[in-house]
Amino acid sequence: MSGTSLDGIDAALLDLSTTTPKLLATHYQAYPADLKDALLALHHPAHNELHQAQLLANELARGYATATAALLQSANTSPGQVRAIGCHGQTVRHRPEAGYTIQLGNAALLAELSQISVVNDFRSRDIAAGGQGAPLVPAFHHQVLRHPDIHRVIVNIGGISNLTNLPPGRATTGFDCGPGNLLMDAWIAEHQGQPYDKDGAWAASGKSIPHLLQALLQEPFLHAPPPKSSGRDLFNMHWLKQRLSGNEAPADVQATLLELTSYGISNAIKQFCAGAEEIYLCGGGAHNHVLVQRLNTELPNCRIALTDQLGIGADWLEAIAFAWLAQQTLHGRSANLPAVTGARHPCILGAIYPA
Repeated sequence: MSGTSLDGIDAALLDLSTTTPKLLATHYQAYPADLKDALLALHHPAHNELHQAQLLANELARGYATATAALLQSANTSPGQVRAIGCHGQTVRHRPEAGYTIQLGNAALLAELSQISVVNDFRSRDIAAGGQGAPLVPAFHHQVLRHPDIHRVIVNIGGISNLTNLPPGRATTGFDCGPGNLLMDAWIAEHQGQPYDKDGAWAASGKSIPHLLQALLQEPFLHAPPPKSSGRDLFNMHWLKQRLSGNEAPADVQATLLELTSYGISNAIKQFCAGAEEIYLCGGGAHNHVLVQRLNTELPNCRIALTDQLGIGADWLEAIAFAWLAQQTLHGRSANLPAVTGARHPCILGAIYPA
């Protein structure tokens, strides 16, 4: 898994022979700075972008292959023992309203380099059926994390935040809430030279700016009903800077961006997950202590914890989920939830590149 945050590759080795996934090994591989910059540039139209996209797809495939080799070495496992790689790819455009989404990563090259079959392009089939193509992980949450009697909500705070609503006796729903870490990460990178705001410390040093927060909250996406999904196509530094006067203290902007993320999540739960008892967090933002404190304040009637308490590490849940999604593809099982994505019907997701 390499997500919207553009920090690197999460590789997880899974035994999916039983109902409960067994995590055998993990490996994290950071993106080089020049790769991250090149991927960020592709989010906007530019000269010769088709050629650049294909070159980056090849570079990503080589990176995924290196991560796979390191993962297997750490687990003393050979490629021949692995049924398939579920590779999400790196999103550079997500435009379901225009009928497409692009996750870069040359799956044919990855299959060649790794000598393991590859399943990729999970989102396109759902979009072809009229869906948003995202979020897809709620199907995994539904299968593995649902409780028969307790109303749970799973919140992933990656670059974009999204949730899965698991009410007992009712259908699973889910959607993207709004910005997760991506605006906070971009702002601190520009002003502090840091890749992310560790523990939310820089945000805590500032004060949220009420009029700026209100301006940010006027974004229609935040108030649109689900199904809905988003990404850097909407929420990016250009979007933010259009709403700044230029006189704000940088730490105060960071504090405001944290409030924006907190509002997006907490308001979505209040509005669409009424009666929620337990909230489990995953993704990088789950380690932002200040953000978690804000969520506890906004949702005082809910118990908030990491998905680690459910037996799935917060940092690895999405990588685990895409292994599971790949398994569904190989078995010919549908893996989208139309109630989540808005697709007209269940679909078998993904394309298979045999080793």
